Formats: sequence, structure tokens, C-alpha cells
Amino acid sequence: MKNTHINCLLFILFISPQVLANNLQQFNQEFSLTVAKQLTKNSIPGGAYVIVKNNNIIALETFGHTDKAKSLPINDNTVFRLASVSKTFAATVTTMLAEEQQLNLSDPITKYVPQFSLAQKGAAEKIQLKHILSHSSGLMPNAYDNLLHENWSMNKIIGRFDRVTPICEPAKCYGYQNIAYGLLEPAIEASQSKSYSTLLQDRVFSPLNMVNASVGIDNYLQETNTAKPHILRKRINTGKKDSKGKQIKKYLWRTVKVSPDYYKVAPAAGVNASITDLAKWLIANLGHNPQILSPKLLSELTTPRIRTKKDIRRKFWREHLTDAHYGYGWRIYQFDGFPIIYHSGWVAGFRADIGYSPDLDIGFAILINAESNTINKISSQFWSQAKDVFGPIKLTAQKTEKLIDKI
Repeated sequence: MKNTHINCLLFILFISPQVLANNLQQFNQEFSLTVAKQLTKNSIPGGAYVIVKNNNIIALETFGHTDKAKSLPINDNTVFRLASVSKTFAATVTTMLAEEQQLNLSDPITKYVPQFSLAQKGAAEKIQLKHILSHSSGLMPNAYDNLLHENWSMNKIIGRFDRVTPICEPAKCYGYQNIAYGLLEPAIEASQSKSYSTLLQDRVFSPLNMVNASVGIDNYLQETNTAKPHILRKRINTGKKDSKGKQIKKYLWRTVKVSPDYYKVAPAAGVNASITDLAKWLIANLGHNPQILSPKLLSELTTPRIRTKKDIRRKFWREHLTDAHYGYGWRIYQFDGFPIIYHSGWVAGFRADIGYSPDLDIGFAILINAESNTINKISSQFWSQAKDVFGPIKLTAQKTEKLIDKI
């Protein structure tokens, strides 16, 4: 009987490539239909998603069009705004420079932005680069984000911080920031002779062959194959009900011009990219390009730095999450017993989600050109299903030995 059990176990562990390929194909067919249904239900103009595993793109699907007028279909190379997913890139290059001793993550931000001050004397000098990277600066959440919408320059906004009193000491509480994250740009540029956008191009985009990736509104506007932003104009009841008895609503989106607001804080929200670019970014973060993103660098980025309790209550995610932290530019979620390295993005007219599981060696990203929360539903659904599809396939030798010992 023991041999029978071992044989069954070995069949699971050493499942044939063809069986695995068939399973993945079936999974993607069903998941693609689910995504298409959700996008249609919410009248989202266009989107794209990608799944990567074992250094390969195993699925890449596109949906809809670049705008409501259906000018162009979304394709593999359509450029979207990544919004706060940009923070993953900023944290990566900042930490790279720290490993090369071109800057120190314990440097106070005032070393690079001397005009930055707070109402409490000496408080600004306590905020170090590592606190900016992990959103543990002690500042109130989203401090002065509203001023980005009012056509204020970054210098003018920074000058306003002398009215702000921290809500806690650095490293003691979590407070998500965009303006403060933007302060990484002068720190990066002070450490070497390149601009922030050029550094990203030279150190990340070009080495990873992310051919559609760029930084800034000018680069977005120069592209011809871009997803256009859409904001919600109206939500109306159709008079119909779904299978659960809930009112079915119709969403009316309006195509708008791309907003320059958050491009002012490039490290926080300034990156543009296609779904193909994000596939390459995921593969690198999964450790398959160690010459570009070293294991040590990836470990540093994904070490939990500050607990983010509010994330555990996120709609669509809360039934799966048991713990949540922020590292450097990435969130670290405990999702049904295994970690997911994750980030989302939301800026006028766009939503983005990206995540990967080192344990399962898989990654998933999705981009849409409308401000719809359905992206959270899709991402959480992917991970709740993916763990069952991919979970039994990758077991370490140690786990295998323990399982055999138990039989």
C-alpha cells in the first residue's frame, strides 16, 4: 500500500509537461471568459492580462479597444499608465544604487531635498530614504496629493510641508504617500549623473527588453498605440436583476485626456508600459534575470518593513488575506497560506494590478483603461484559483521527503 501511495505522489510531483500544458490551457480558457464577462458587465473599453511561469509567458489576452470610439483594438504592445505600480520600479533602482553604495538608504531625505521641512522641529531630518520606500515616514496618508490636481509645482508643494506635524515617529506606522515617494527622484539624480527616466531606461527597461516602457507624459503622448483614459460619467439601473436578486447596473464611461497630475511624481506614478513589458518585469522579479535583478536585491525589496492592517479588509481580497505588509515598493500579502508580492495602481482613467508568487513561480498582471474596481475582483479571483492549479506542481525536495516519510 505504501508503494501505491508513493507512486501516486510521484505522479503529482512529476506531472508530465503535456498534462501540465493542458491544465494551463484549460485554466486560461475559463479565466479569459471570466475576465471578458467582467469587463463587458462593467462596460470597460479595453484591457489586457498576462500570466507568466518558469521564465515564460503562458497566457496573454487582450480585450476591447483603446477608447469608446473603438479607434484601435488593444494589443500586446498597447501602452497604459501604470499609476502606483511605478513604485516597484522606483524602489528597485533606489535599492540598486544603495547596493552599489551610490547612496545610503539610511540617508535623511533632507540630504537631497534640503528645503523639505515639517512643523515639528527636527522631524524632517528623521525621515530616511528607507522610510520613504516603505511608506513608514510618519506622515499622514497621501499628504498633499490634492495639490497635484491644482496645478501646483513640486517645489511649491514641498514648501507646504512645513505646516505638517507627523502622526508618528518614522518606522512606527504606515501612511501611503505619493508626494513623498516623488522625493526619491532628486535623491536618485544626486547619486549619479543620469536623470531618473534615463536611469530606468538604462538599468531596467533596456536590459529587460521592455520596448514600450517609458517615464512621463511626453513619452505617453508621443506613442500612437496608447490606451485612452476613461472616467465614470454615470451609473444607471437597467431595471433587471441578476441571479442573486441584485440590480444590474449599466456603466457609462467618458474618454478623457491623459492627466499630467501624477506624472509630477514620477517615482510614484510616472511609468507607462504595455502588458508585454509587465510580463518581462514579472519574470525578472521571479528571479529569472539574476544578472539584472539579483537574488539579494529581490530579497531586500520584498522583506516586510511595516504592517498594513487596512489591506486585510480589502474588498474581494479579505476572505483570503491573513496578513499584509509593505516592503520597498511592493506589498507582501499572505494569501491563503502563501505569500504574494503585489502592487496596484489607480490614476485618472486607468487601473493596474501586478503580483507574483515566488513559491508557485507564477506572476499575473492586468491593465484596464477605466477606473473600475472590478480589477480587484479579477486579481483576487486569479490568485484564489491559481493556487489550486499551480500549487501541487512545485514542491521542494524537503517537502517531498516529508510527504514520503508520512506515507
